[in-house]
Amino acid sequence: MATTNEVIRPLFIVGLRDVHAVEHQALALIDRQLDRLKNYPEVEARLRSHRTETEQQISRVEQILADLGESHSSIKDLGLTISGNLAALSHTIAGDEIIKNSFANFAFENFEIASYTGLITLAQDGGFGNVTSLLEQSLAEEQAMADFVIGGIPKIMRTFVDLKVAGEDGSR
Repeated sequence: MATTNEVIRPLFIVGLRDVHAVEHQALALIDRQLDRLKNYPEVEARLRSHRTETEQQISRVEQILADLGESHSSIKDLGLTISGNLAALSHTIAGDEIIKNSFANFAFENFEIASYTGLITLAQDGGFGNVTSLLEQSLAEEQAMADFVIGGIPKIMRTFVDLKVAGEDGSR
């Protein structure tokens, strides 16, 4: 029979590799959106800021993995980067691209929040408490981004409608 720590450590490592790949997916999603937000400068500015946070989150996860004598999974990173690019590209043909991206971004941020919450639980229960503060920092950044996205949806919807009424392209 396995001990709790024999179960938690491998699960924690897999979770760290997964979140590392998810953060690469986030970079791909952000990068595809950044150049397509001419009518939404507040969204563009916040995405640029969150891109920097995402790069820092990747570094934090790499630090944790290295401290545990482990490394990230290049295959997972590549797979989710491609997935992120494809997801963002699929919205570019939509007449309401900004709206679809906003909804998808909110869902994605909440996925990341759940991921970090789970990792923090494993770190605490598995005796990896020394990395909890790094994970909590990333969690707080994701929560702030999710709050920004959901809080911005009313303005995005109204701007989109106003642009369409004026005969302009409100999709981006």
